[in-house]
Amino acid sequence: MFEGEKTFVFWIGLIIFGSASVSLFGILWILAVLDRYMDRFSMLKYLVPFIVGAIVFTLIGLYMMKSGVKGKVE
Repeated sequence: MFEGEKTFVFWIGLIIFGSASVSLFGILWILAVLDRYMDRFSMLKYLVPFIVGAIVFTLIGLYMMKSGVKGKVE
């Protein structure tokens, strides 16, 4: 999928993709583990903007990675 020469845009996209993936995992981990202060539905209600933002940045990172690869030079 990412065969060819990687450009600067690819590496920036990889950083954005990695950061967004870690953020999304952290949010989901909080939902799964932390339930002392409020129930999961109330916590999910407050975390929706962060979840949507992490998904959007994941897609942006994937698109940057896809467009940051030059075709194979033969």
